[in-house]
Amino acid sequence: MMRTYKTEGIIIKRRDMGEADRMITVFTRDHGKLSIKAKGIRRVPSRRSAHVELLNTTILTLYQASRYPILTEATATDTCSDLKEDLQKIGFAYHICELIDGLCPENQEQHQIFFLLKNTLQRLSRCNSELTQQALFVIHEFEVELLTLLGYWHTPQAASKSMDTQAFIENILERRLKSKRVFQKTF
Repeated sequence: MMRTYKTEGIIIKRRDMGEADRMITVFTRDHGKLSIKAKGIRRVPSRRSAHVELLNTTILTLYQASRYPILTEATATDTCSDLKEDLQKIGFAYHICELIDGLCPENQEQHQIFFLLKNTLQRLSRCNSELTQQALFVIHEFEVELLTLLGYWHTPQAASKSMDTQAFIENILERRLKSKRVFQKTF
């Protein structure tokens, strides 16, 4: 078994641990959702920290330890800079990340969901900041497609346009969505 491997992933969540470490949740092309331990990433001289910011698409080199993979190298291929410059778009992107984190199980290869996530973030970054309706449409399409790929939704597309995805997803998660409350004015 190879203990070191490379994969492409999108950073969807992170939380600090101890003095200098961080747990990063990444949705990868080859392995699905992974929790990765990034040792020493919060130290000032860390060369990897800029590459593992939220929403970045990154090539990761991981060492498979006993509990969590450990980040050894990272190179960002897309930093979503257009998306990160607009507070409204960031709110939508965080909502997408919350859905992926809440609905997708760990360590299950899901190529279609990876490409759905990547394409949706790209579409969202191209939305005009004044066109909130356009962004809402992109989000709704993402929610319906994600639910369909995960097997929660299988109704024809015509019925999906009027579907209240927020209530449906909150029912699946058995909790309220945090990102929608934070950016209530936008949604």
